[in-house]
Amino acid sequence: AWDAIQASRWADHVVLVMGLTARLEGEEMRGLELEGFNAGDRTSLDLPAVQRSLIRQIAATGKPVTLVLMTGSAVSITQENDMVPAILQAWYGGEAAGEAVADVLFGDYNPAGRLPLTFYRSVEDLPPFENYDMQGRTYRYFEGEVLYPFGYGLSYSTFTYDNLILEKSEIAPDGSITVSVDISNTGDRDGEEVVQLYIRDLESEELRPLKDLVGFEREAIKAGQTIVVSMNLGPDELAYYDKASGEYVVEPGLYEIMVGPSSASEGLLKTELMVR
Repeated sequence: AWDAIQASRWADHVVLVMGLTARLEGEEMRGLELEGFNAGDRTSLDLPAVQRSLIRQIAATGKPVTLVLMTGSAVSITQENDMVPAILQAWYGGEAAGEAVADVLFGDYNPAGRLPLTFYRSVEDLPPFENYDMQGRTYRYFEGEVLYPFGYGLSYSTFTYDNLILEKSEIAPDGSITVSVDISNTGDRDGEEVVQLYIRDLESEELRPLKDLVGFEREAIKAGQTIVVSMNLGPDELAYYDKASGEYVVEPGLYEIMVGPSSASEGLLKTELMVR
């Protein structure tokens, strides 16, 4: 650690590669006795203490720091997020990971990945995992503040959303409509945006998700360009599994339709659809 801190004082920019080894991330890993782990279960979502300490000390040098995370699952990096100006989630990239990370860091590739899960601020925000009820878990049922929401991801381009339009404001349970939205690349580099479509059943008497991803489109958009992105919304997207009947059904009622760059509510354009 001392050598790393000394080297960072001479560096123009520090790239810290941290994370978890794949040997730690598994199920039923008997005999694993480490801080934050219990036989394959995670008792903490933090990075190992030695890594948190090193990140803190190198960030304190005042040098620009990029944190590259190599993990197979979400980690709670709330403090690191406040210390470090740039974080790249690299997962387990395999033998080409080094070149891929270098391409992103040097700007040869404009990244467009999106998180397939939620990054929570702390394991304390989650209910005990002895209970398999989904209440309080995932973007579909979690009501608290998260570090990075499901579907989140940045690139070297910036995008804006406008003009969310439903082909119709009312349909039958077996009907379908087109949902369209204007997406503009407001940056100075060509890039890709992942446009995400969510729904929420506002009137159901059943336990339904706070929001449910029902569609997405990855679109290449040139710098300064505005395009119209369209997605279908019909029975396949609106239906849910009814345990009483053992079938997928579309429930009549009012639905909230949301489109945006992630599942974060503040970034979503919203409108309503009546099904009857």
